[in-house]
Amino acid sequence: MGFTEIADRVWVDRQEWLDLNIVLVQGAAGLLLVDTTGAARTARQLRDDVRRIAPTAPLLAVVNTHDHWDHIWGNGVLAGDAAQVISHEHAKVPSTHDFSSAKVLDLGDRAVELVHPGRGHTAGDLVIRVADAEVLVAGDLVEESAPPAFGPDSFPLEWAASLDVVLSLTTAATTVVPGHGGRVDRAFVEEQRAGIAVVAETIRELAGRGVPPEQALTAASWPFPPESLIDAVSRGYRHLPRGSLRLPLLGNA
Repeated sequence: MGFTEIADRVWVDRQEWLDLNIVLVQGAAGLLLVDTTGAARTARQLRDDVRRIAPTAPLLAVVNTHDHWDHIWGNGVLAGDAAQVISHEHAKVPSTHDFSSAKVLDLGDRAVELVHPGRGHTAGDLVIRVADAEVLVAGDLVEESAPPAFGPDSFPLEWAASLDVVLSLTTAATTVVPGHGGRVDRAFVEEQRAGIAVVAETIRELAGRGVPPEQALTAASWPFPPESLIDAVSRGYRHLPRGSLRLPLLGNA
């Protein structure tokens, strides 16, 4: 679909394929690109689109919000153009720079904050705040076009707390760019956080009653479609403290 400017020198490319959001931020010193799409073909188009916006501005950094293929497979095309490639230290993606909790990038006349709010969608999620533009790029910690993506590397019991940190970086005026789907506001993130918290509490409650994981999806009401929570239940039960599992689970824990 190409880039749309959503705030001062902040552009979003909401791609038709996978409904994925790519974000470009410009400062006086150069550009920051957030995520690189899931294929070389789309990455080459992305590079052309970036150059149409800023033909001569240097690409100071490529930042990967996490290590899933749809966000990083374009690195092979775009990373060579960038002065640095940045990810969280727990993200399984080649980078030239990583960090543990927070990092600030100087784009000349604006600072961009990179924050690891905790584990959720993956172990290595990070969010990007452009404070002067009231924009926060949330990666797949926030989803608009589908339920939250609890995958086989997610942390369902920790995700809500991580979103609390994300919410602390926002105001009522903040535009939040999710990993997939349309832009949202703080209220949307609060609502999704509440649903994710219900998932965690339901897992804890079921395990405490001795309901085995293979029965969990039919033993309770869930805030998201049960078919989207298969990995959430599996991972959640696995991450529970051993003492929270009741009979008959103790023999299988």
